[in-house]
Amino acid sequence: MHELRSGRHRLPAKRRAGRLALAVGLCVCAGQLLAGPALAEAAPVSTTTVAAAQAAASVTPHVTIKPNTARLPWGNTLVLTATITDPSTRKAVWGGTVQFQVWKGGKWVSTGTRPVYSTGKSILSIKPYESRMYRAVYSGRGSYKGTVTGRTSVAVIASRAKVLAEARKHIGKPYKFGAVGPSAFDCSGFTKYVYKKAAGRVLPHKANDQQRSGTGVAKNKALPGDLIVIRSGSYGTHVGIYAGGGYMYDSPRAGVRVGKHKIWSSNYVVRRLA
Repeated sequence: MHELRSGRHRLPAKRRAGRLALAVGLCVCAGQLLAGPALAEAAPVSTTTVAAAQAAASVTPHVTIKPNTARLPWGNTLVLTATITDPSTRKAVWGGTVQFQVWKGGKWVSTGTRPVYSTGKSILSIKPYESRMYRAVYSGRGSYKGTVTGRTSVAVIASRAKVLAEARKHIGKPYKFGAVGPSAFDCSGFTKYVYKKAAGRVLPHKANDQQRSGTGVAKNKALPGDLIVIRSGSYGTHVGIYAGGGYMYDSPRAGVRVGKHKIWSSNYVVRRLA
């Protein structure tokens, strides 16, 4: 009887060792299962993966801007086209937007924002009245980052015929000191109004200051539509618009209406604005 009780309660050494190993194994596995999520969260991210992701998100596309002409007749439409391509494949990059900017008042100012189509192009149509510089700013999309183009210049060429046509519209209107039209003019108010209306040129409202506008032209090279500045010494005292044959359109003085009058002084300069 003593040997039988001992057999039930005391296992051989090998069997006791096996059960101990099994218990330890179960504890270790349970610990791994419990610790698994925490360990996964703390696992370091591969620096190679991060670098690859950053590189993929920093592709600088090739972006250009091109006007339909570098010399635009005044009053016509200017078409600016921005083209975005992949620098490696040269294939079109689509999506995102392009902001077209104009250099104005000493800074870049938006003149319109357009989408980028599947052709990789973004197009803006405007009617500028002065010579300006333009550039395009691409917003970026996906793996392509935003970038800015170089600048392009567009010269707006005014027609002297339009200047003359506008000047003739106001024949017969009265002179009034300080008036800039359209119902009455003084001399510099008349030229200021006509060149702004017909050629988009902004002139100061003073005869002496207007002689510094545009480009100087020799008297024997004067063309109809040029600005005539009559001077006292070197000071500009009167202005008109050359009509050809020694005449000009002007608003001379009180009591004399706008009309085509003889250039009455030989002391004058010619300035070309159109």
